[in-house]
Amino acid sequence: MSNEGGGAEEAPFSGEQELRLLVEAVPALVWRAGREGNIESVNKRLLDYLGATLDDIAGGGLLERVHPDDFPETAKAFHQAVQAGTGYQGVLRLRRKDGEFLWHYARCEPLRDRQGQIIQWYGLCVDIDQAKKADDRPGSVAQLQATLNVIPAYTWYTAPSGGLTFVNKRTADYLGLPKDHPLRLGIDVGATWDAHIPLLHPDEQEESRKAWLDCLRSGKAAEFSQRVPNAQGSYRWFLSRAEPLRAIDGTLLQWVGVNLDIEELKRAEQALRESEYTLRQIVETVPAQFWSLDPTGEPTQLNQRLLDYSGMRFEAFKHGGWKKFVHPDDFSETERAFRHAIQTGTSYQAVHRLRRADGEFRWHHVRGEPLRDQQGRIVQWYGLSVDIDEGKRSEDLLRRSEAFLAEAQRLSHTGASAYNATTILYWSEETYRIFGFDPRDGIPSREAVWQRIHPDDQARVRADVENAQNGIENFSSEFRIILPDGTVKYLESIRHPIFSTDGQLVEVVATQIDVTERKRVEQALRESQAKFRDYAETASDWFWEIGPDYKFTLLTENAFGSDSADLIGTMFSDHALDVEAEPEKWRRVWEALDLRKPFRDFVYRGMSSNGSAMYVKASGKPVFDTDGEFRGYRGTSSDVTANMRAQEEHERLLRLESDLAHMNRLSVMGELTASLSHEITQPIATARNNARAALNFLGRQPPDLEEVREALYSIVGDADRAGDIIDRIRDQIKKAPPRKSRFDLNQAINEVILLARSAVSQNGISVQTRLTKGLLAVEGDHVQLQQVVLNLILNAVEAMSTVGAGPRELLISTEQAQTGGVLVSVRDSGPGIDPERLDRIFEAFYTTKSTGLGMGLSICRSIIDAHGGRLWADANEPRGAAFQFTLPDAEKELRNPLRAAQQT
Repeated sequence: MSNEGGGAEEAPFSGEQELRLLVEAVPALVWRAGREGNIESVNKRLLDYLGATLDDIAGGGLLERVHPDDFPETAKAFHQAVQAGTGYQGVLRLRRKDGEFLWHYARCEPLRDRQGQIIQWYGLCVDIDQAKKADDRPGSVAQLQATLNVIPAYTWYTAPSGGLTFVNKRTADYLGLPKDHPLRLGIDVGATWDAHIPLLHPDEQEESRKAWLDCLRSGKAAEFSQRVPNAQGSYRWFLSRAEPLRAIDGTLLQWVGVNLDIEELKRAEQALRESEYTLRQIVETVPAQFWSLDPTGEPTQLNQRLLDYSGMRFEAFKHGGWKKFVHPDDFSETERAFRHAIQTGTSYQAVHRLRRADGEFRWHHVRGEPLRDQQGRIVQWYGLSVDIDEGKRSEDLLRRSEAFLAEAQRLSHTGASAYNATTILYWSEETYRIFGFDPRDGIPSREAVWQRIHPDDQARVRADVENAQNGIENFSSEFRIILPDGTVKYLESIRHPIFSTDGQLVEVVATQIDVTERKRVEQALRESQAKFRDYAETASDWFWEIGPDYKFTLLTENAFGSDSADLIGTMFSDHALDVEAEPEKWRRVWEALDLRKPFRDFVYRGMSSNGSAMYVKASGKPVFDTDGEFRGYRGTSSDVTANMRAQEEHERLLRLESDLAHMNRLSVMGELTASLSHEITQPIATARNNARAALNFLGRQPPDLEEVREALYSIVGDADRAGDIIDRIRDQIKKAPPRKSRFDLNQAINEVILLARSAVSQNGISVQTRLTKGLLAVEGDHVQLQQVVLNLILNAVEAMSTVGAGPRELLISTEQAQTGGVLVSVRDSGPGIDPERLDRIFEAFYTTKSTGLGMGLSICRSIIDAHGGRLWADANEPRGAAFQFTLPDAEKELRNPLRAAQQT
């Protein structure tokens, strides 16, 4: 690696996806919390264990699933750790999704920034239920651990499944395990049966895995040899002996084992093997698969090893029969090279595939040399074939591995390098890309690399590099580089120094991770966390729990306004002020509680901690134990006093507005008294005339019954017409709360025109209507909307009554609005409205009339606003005024849940 960086903390994963895959692969319950200890994310294993979603356990939801007996101590210790900024570890029971509590070993550590400030907490919970329960059996596992710790050997034991559970102190020290490592404590973290295999030397891993699996399957004792690295990474040979530990009834309890150091024995065996090999080389001059040929290439001798490998008889190789021995794809080239050697007398060598007796083709390196007589003539060919199949496949795998490694480095933005005290020895392709150098130019000089390091970081990086070269452990650092185009990158570098046996630095192997994107994400995360803290600090909700008797067992400190400790053991109804005033509301909530059903947004009037009245909104859900037994309720409450008082004030204003609207209708009806009396007397007079005519028809001899019947029908029609007029007047003058219903607006407008017909006629006004057919129905108060139209018509009539000359025309129209809903227009040909007063005519108590109160148009606008519409005024062309208002259609009203809620 180049000498461009160093650091003080272990580098995190290079990418969010790789980190997420690693967390998901950890055989434990992993979580991450904010600086204040609130859960923010967890791995899937934890969600599956709890049977919950992230929303269920976000914040303090994970602590709520701790066993009630363990909760106080756990919560106290965890919050103390968060306050003090120290790591936390403990043993607790955590509720599984099926309700069962299992013992877990929990641990969390803070993540700090370079200033030492905590930015996050990371933790995990490891299932130790079986180990914990085993510890509870006196004299069993604990005694076994104590015994193994005093044995002067490397001892261990596993779970019945084969997963390594405990190593004695001698073994743990050899491996360099931390003091709190689960294997030192005998904590079963659910390791798989072969989880220890990667600790072994790569050459023994596969054989050891097979031997251990055979041992587990047979249930019998076994022993095998393998190399195990010590804390410094050096391997030593051990002879491992495993014995099954069984109960009286034969049940397998554990596997107990001992490792004996046989390093010296292995070295002696190796020396012996080397001596034997040297001796064989001296004694035996032929290779493993030996063959000899006559000068023409016909076989004269094949050793037994070759015959056994091929499964062929000697005679089968003669006269070109060896063709069957060579892979068809390799034969043509093999035969050409072989014939050329025979003809020219030159050495022959090739790499091709030879068929084994079982039909499998394996790669071999074949070499042949001619034996010549004193005259130089070839008298014999001698050769051998060496099986290089594993090497060939390893070469292929190595090439693929190198390609995969290069691709992995590219995807993870991680480069690799090596350097010594004076020279850069190696750079990977990704390192070239990160630093912006061209690989075709070769490894850059140390000076060129130093020029890329940010000036503000160079001194620190130089010190870090010197520390890495002088130390004996891994060293990491973070720094910035500047590319020629001005791009700034953040890098994290991990350095591993390698020393010779006499302590001299050989080289430093390093990685460089481009964490620029992660830095941007961290900044965005810090901003997001700051926002979240702002939201949390301004929240007014509190949490509560009640037992099966509905009495408080838990209340957060801000419940009911302040310290709520005195409320523990009381029922929420004990502090309610509306139990007797609203018995039906309380009956429904008690019924939900007794049926063990969740409830939401239950609002009641209670008493705050200072004795004043307050409105509380509560929501809760029932809690059951693992046996399905009801344990109470858990939920949240909030102070909604301000909202309720605002709602009460809003309702009072609505009632006042309704009263004003009623007074306005009475005033309008008063103005129409003379006109309406004419409208009523006219059908009455007509009915009287029709009655007289009926009497005359009855007086004839014989009576004209058909004429009488027609006259009576006319009387009924006149009475109905008079009754309709009286009903409309009654609707306008009676006082009733607003009622929303769906109705035909065109029909409502026609009814209003009939009420104002006499006033219109008396003032010589021509009325025209353009009411669109098929208009969408509207949702609203029928009477209030008719009041608006009637007010606008009468205002237009009064305005046009002052016009001395010119036509007096009133146009009432309806149409479908472009934005949906209905548009209503009332246009007159009166004197119009002064443009400077357009903005004020809808103000309360503003009027241009000598006898007006200035409330009519203000009330009209309030009515239209309450229906979700808009009322405004414009000038009419060529003269007069135009008042227009819009209303949403009924379907849109039904689709708007907020407005629907306001109407109920």
